[in-house]
Amino acid sequence: MAPEQTDAPLLEVRDLQTTFDLSKKLSVCAVDGVSFDVHAGETLAIVGESGSGKSVTSLSIMGLLPKDVGRVSGGSIKLHGQEITTLSEHEMREIRGKEIGMIFQEPMTSLNPVHTVGQQIAEMVIRHEKLSRQKARARAIEMLHLVGIPEPTTRVDNYPHEMSGGMRQRAMIAMALACEPRILIADEPTTALDVTIQAQMLELLDDLQKKLGMAIIFITHDLGVVAEVADRVVVMYAAQVVETASVEDIFNNPRMPYTAGLMNSIPRLGSSINKTRLEAIPGTVPALTSLPDGCRFHPRCAFATDVCRAALPPLETATPTHQIRCARWRELSLSDRQAS
Repeated sequence: MAPEQTDAPLLEVRDLQTTFDLSKKLSVCAVDGVSFDVHAGETLAIVGESGSGKSVTSLSIMGLLPKDVGRVSGGSIKLHGQEITTLSEHEMREIRGKEIGMIFQEPMTSLNPVHTVGQQIAEMVIRHEKLSRQKARARAIEMLHLVGIPEPTTRVDNYPHEMSGGMRQRAMIAMALACEPRILIADEPTTALDVTIQAQMLELLDDLQKKLGMAIIFITHDLGVVAEVADRVVVMYAAQVVETASVEDIFNNPRMPYTAGLMNSIPRLGSSINKTRLEAIPGTVPALTSLPDGCRFHPRCAFATDVCRAALPPLETATPTHQIRCARWRELSLSDRQAS
């Protein structure tokens, strides 16, 4: 059940635009007008195919866009009511790890191969909490124990290559949580893991969220994972939000054809006995340098009409908690089609 949301959000993202300058004459908008809130203790899932803008959104929040190429070109990101898009790099370093932690997609490329896992966790604690090296090492061992790594007093001196993929992912989580941030961004944290380790990771994150009371932004393309972990869902396509609602509404009453297409591509036990293939959305996400006119999904949409090709639809409010970007959402019965 989603937590009560009577309090002010921890994080407010409004009309966020992130631009990449590919050359002096060519720029693309990789995040285009994205808005959402994140409240204490809840899990917000951001979903969509590769190239939808999910990871760029998270990097924009963290202030980790590639220098001289990527930039937040519009909108607002407020943490505890404070605008952070205008902060200096030094000021952002004080926020990263302490206020917002992040688990990156591939721990082998995110962990430094020439330092032990314990050194990397301790470095975070020394920087933000000014602990001695001895106390920081003790904290590193404590965090490795917290995330379920066996023999943490030994593993603390392991280099990343000496750990399995599952252990490296746990070490990344330990590093992200070492300073007990209020918000954790998990960017595809289970993608490279087998299903057994994936289940362990999800259970671990759920346990840690309850212990620490933090909010989680869970970025994924796996809707099966979303069903397990999320309270609310933001669906992105071609750099824009196309639907946002509670996890129950998204799964039981998807109103945007793209969302329904994602739902129909999930394997369901016993539902595909007479089918030889899973349903798939035809085509691919358009390149940001050649976006179609009108609705960005219309070239792949079975319900597209001339009105969809004429103009980009706005993000409309169906209920106070459900928004849809589709010109035809009022007349479509996608939940009935999905059930069939």
